[in-house]
Amino acid sequence: MSRRSGILEFAVLGLLRESPMHGYELRKRLNTSLGVFRAFSYGTLYPCLKTLVANGWLIEEPGATPEDALAAPLAGRRAKIVYRLTAEGKEHFEELLSQTGPDAYEDEHFAARFAFFGQTSRDVRMRVLEGRRSRLEERLEKMSASLARTRERLDDYTLELQRHGMESVEREVRWLNELIESERAGRDQKRPASEGSAQQDSTTGETGGLPRHRDSSRPDPSDDTTT
Repeated sequence: MSRRSGILEFAVLGLLRESPMHGYELRKRLNTSLGVFRAFSYGTLYPCLKTLVANGWLIEEPGATPEDALAAPLAGRRAKIVYRLTAEGKEHFEELLSQTGPDAYEDEHFAARFAFFGQTSRDVRMRVLEGRRSRLEERLEKMSASLARTRERLDDYTLELQRHGMESVEREVRWLNELIESERAGRDQKRPASEGSAQQDSTTGETGGLPRHRDSSRPDPSDDTTT
């Protein structure tokens, strides 16, 4: 299984854990909620769904209402299939949520993992955030070294593009620092039940670690920071 198809399977399982959906709804959620999947098509999604069904992680159910079932033959349309997560699929998704290998720090996979942080335990969130920060710090160091070597050979526009890329990485590192500090603060300070009950982690019962005040200028984790 390729890295990209693995990300798609992870996201599909996560979305279906929230509620059953048919293919069109899934594609819409992937495009709107998880921007990293804007380029995915039905031609990519449906083979993924078939694989998940074959593995026993999803089941297919007829999704048409009685009225729709009567109208479908007249219109020449097939009834929509609804995909539902099985108990085995939920268990598999929870296993994926607990994994914090190097793939979780890469641009696309991190965006997908971050989208499901509300279902992820705090310890795993911390490992993913810290791993992502380390990966970006390494990238920033390489970009800085490359810029220092080639600065004299670059024209003004290429140089500006390189600087823009570095600034994007620096912004995400600052954003990650804030998230990590918030997670650490949440680990040490328990909110009153009346304040934190609406933000309980669905997996562990822990409160979320997002900063209270967010600036819209901070980067979207689905942004590609590679230049």
